[in-house]
Amino acid sequence: MNKSFFLSTTLLFTIIFSTYSQDMKPGKLQQIITQVSDSSIVKGNNIQFLYKQTMLICVFDEKANRMRIISPIIDRSQLKEEHLLNSLVANFHSALDVKYALSDEIIWSVYTHPLKELKEYQLEDAIQQVYLANKSFGTTYSSTNLVFPGNTKKEQKPVEKKLIERL
Repeated sequence: MNKSFFLSTTLLFTIIFSTYSQDMKPGKLQQIITQVSDSSIVKGNNIQFLYKQTMLICVFDEKANRMRIISPIIDRSQLKEEHLLNSLVANFHSALDVKYALSDEIIWSVYTHPLKELKEYQLEDAIQQVYLANKSFGTTYSSTNLVFPGNTKKEQKPVEKKLIERL
């Protein structure tokens, strides 16, 4: 009886969760981003969009089952070493699901996730976190109000950002 009950319960939960789970597809990804953004442009496998007047880019690859939301923050040449070190500390304590990264001499806020398993609420949260990490760079270096305890000493001088023209 216990074995039968366990199997029945497992089957029931599998059916319930499979009906509620929804594979994220590029079309759904584009639809959600369009709904929450100020404006958006779709080019192949990327979506460039403004969120609260800040540029974000979503790049996705359905075959590789990956997606990434990124936002350019500042050119590397405009930073002091302490800002880079503070962003590394933030990656551990206050950037949470978003990380600061350096690519093509630009500092970015970056969120990555498997595409298929991404839920709508996770996508909306990711957009908000990428945005907040961008805006808080140079001050609190955070993507939410939550901070993990530890060595969180950061330089509190704001960094003057200049619009990145290369994009």
